[in-house]
Amino acid sequence: MILRTTLSLIYSPLLVVLLFLTGATWAADMQAVRVAPNEKGFILFPSGDRYTPWGHNYASVDILQRLAKDHDRVEREFAEMKAAGTTVARIHPEMPQIMIAPGKVNPQALDQLKKLLQIAEKSGIHLKITGLACYKIEDRLAWYDSLDEQDRWNTQAFFWETIARTCAESPAVFAYDLVNEPAAVGKSTDGWYMGRMGDVEFCQRLSLDPGSRTADEVFREWTKRMVAAIRKHDQTHLITMGMLPFPGAYTAAAEQLDFVSPHLYPKSGKIDNEIKLLQKFDWGKPIVIGETFPLSCSADEVRNFLLKSREFSHGWIGHWPDESPAELAELKKTGKATIQNAIWLSWVDLFQEIGPQMIVETSK
Repeated sequence: MILRTTLSLIYSPLLVVLLFLTGATWAADMQAVRVAPNEKGFILFPSGDRYTPWGHNYASVDILQRLAKDHDRVEREFAEMKAAGTTVARIHPEMPQIMIAPGKVNPQALDQLKKLLQIAEKSGIHLKITGLACYKIEDRLAWYDSLDEQDRWNTQAFFWETIARTCAESPAVFAYDLVNEPAAVGKSTDGWYMGRMGDVEFCQRLSLDPGSRTADEVFREWTKRMVAAIRKHDQTHLITMGMLPFPGAYTAAAEQLDFVSPHLYPKSGKIDNEIKLLQKFDWGKPIVIGETFPLSCSADEVRNFLLKSREFSHGWIGHWPDESPAELAELKKTGKATIQNAIWLSWVDLFQEIGPQMIVETSK
């Protein structure tokens, strides 16, 4: 049974205040992240201390808008995540918020991104910055989707140059996550996007006209292009890609990444199968599970998966709820929690319970 922590105490307003009173110390002490010399995990630079990415996807479809509308909320939620033991937050600044025309960015959006870096530095939470997000269908950029492949790639490279130029000096950046769950190729009738859930689509195709190129060649060419765009302005922060649970599709892309980041949601009764799938991403580079959650299994089964995955994985990122853990705990206490509320709370409880086991030094 999951250990139930007294969330109303852990997430009290007093603790949030205390966290930010000590925030200046965190900012001063925050170190950059590097791949460990043995390529089995990560270290902080310059201390050489071990660093374990242990955290959440945060505000997946509205981070810059949320920050612009309610800066205090984002600060508070970073404090709550820190109190829960979070070391990394995966964020998804939407491309339509940043790009306003070919080769032109929205300066207000970049200001918000800089503020987010400051919040991360203050909280002591590193950021895994996912790029090229065009999740909200209603916000799509018609001019961008009308571009041919090479112009689209040029725009994507410009996006990454802009992000890298903005973020290069911040120790809060853990990694640049090139794109969420891409497919290499598709047909022109398929369109650029896939992976629809309601009014959002989370995945993209890189080419609708591959010609004689194989999927591996498209991935290799595109990844090289994006990595070069980042390295023009940032030579040190790590680069990865959010991967669907199909390891064979991403071997070519992984050649140029600092670590690999599969997204794995274990299914009930099939935890060992998910561990075997995870093992297939072991290409001699660190592995960070970029998305996981009790979506198709119980919290107990996710616990089992996470603990077993330590043999192969060096970091884990779940999902942070939009409601505060204190609110979820109160809903449960009053009997008003929905099944969805209960699942979110079970994740937060589990995250806190096993955090010490996930971030301790192991024999890997």
